[in-house]
Amino acid sequence: MVSAIGVAAFGWPLLADPDSGVAAHHTDAPWLFAALLPLLVAVVVATIADSGIGAKAVAMLGVLAAVGAALRPLGAGTAGLEPMFFLMVLSGRVLGPGFGFVLGSVTMFASALLTGGVGPWMPFQMLAMGWFTLGAGLLPGQERIRGRAELWMLGAYGTVASFAYGTVMNLQGWTYIGGLSSGISFQPGDPLAENLVRFLAYCVATSLGWDLGRAVMTLVLTLTLGTAVLRALRRATRRADFEAQVTFEPPAGPGPGEETHRAPVRHYPGQ
Repeated sequence: MVSAIGVAAFGWPLLADPDSGVAAHHTDAPWLFAALLPLLVAVVVATIADSGIGAKAVAMLGVLAAVGAALRPLGAGTAGLEPMFFLMVLSGRVLGPGFGFVLGSVTMFASALLTGGVGPWMPFQMLAMGWFTLGAGLLPGQERIRGRAELWMLGAYGTVASFAYGTVMNLQGWTYIGGLSSGISFQPGDPLAENLVRFLAYCVATSLGWDLGRAVMTLVLTLTLGTAVLRALRRATRRADFEAQVTFEPPAGPGPGEETHRAPVRHYPGQ
């Protein structure tokens, strides 16, 4: 449901009529944000109910979101060098798709509050980062793929998904940013194919360099720090009850026809 709302929020201007007021696309951000928060809570509740995890696991989400929010300003957005993305890839791999989606969204929300980046783009960033982290949780071989193979898989995903994140966010801003040349600007009411061609030219002209920096940094950090971070995350999530707990049950009583062996009782004078 969250993803369906997100697809509609990002993509509806491409299908809008020229007189639909598409230039005011940013005015739907408060409504999107209002719908997003309760749906994120619903994802958390559904995951808890399905997995049987406890409050410690939810606290783990808060800790990772805080760390991710603190990492984002380190690159200051310079050439797309944002170390937060590599942590989201590894966290999504360990936490799984449901909690990964919530983690990505909450991290971007906390980051916006920390850096003062609150604006009409924020709910769209939350959705895009949620999809980014969810995708890492959907990668195959959670139990089978380990070691360098897993790091290369996560690095490849992070590289591709970094470009995808930038492309999706371009779609949010491209529809209402004016003053662009006619070859790359959005034209409400034009055929979808023509607008998509303009959008591709817009991405190449405006954000390809930023997306490339983000992808390279995510790949390098995943390959160099991934082993240690994955080990720490898996150890922490085990303690936070993400995995099934071992329970000990009392032994069953003797079955029919079985003797009960007891230690002999000795009686002493005076007892």
